[in-house]
Amino acid sequence: MSHAGSVDIIDFVLLTIYPVGALFIIEIISRFVNRTRIIIPSWIKLSIQGIVMVAFAVAYTIFISMFTTSSDPEIYAEPHWLSAFVLLALSVTLFYQARRSKQDPTKSDY
Repeated sequence: MSHAGSVDIIDFVLLTIYPVGALFIIEIISRFVNRTRIIIPSWIKLSIQGIVMVAFAVAYTIFISMFTTSSDPEIYAEPHWLSAFVLLALSVTLFYQARRSKQDPTKSDY
């Protein structure tokens, strides 16, 4: 696994599911709103998804170790650098697709 030692298998699965769930929720909200008379351009949806992925990357590196507390000083929650790096790479891709969609909406199917 990518997080040696500090992450249990259930934690690893949950750390993977949270960002994917956020992407799906944003997609579902976007599709629901688009069924009404309001049309959200795809570049806005992709930009929001990119911002959320950056937020998850920051949370995985900074906030996990801040919120994890233990009475035993030998237990330390390590930041999840590899997951944060993957989320940042995904956010760069989402921002690129958003820019591409804004320039020419026919180029993006999202």
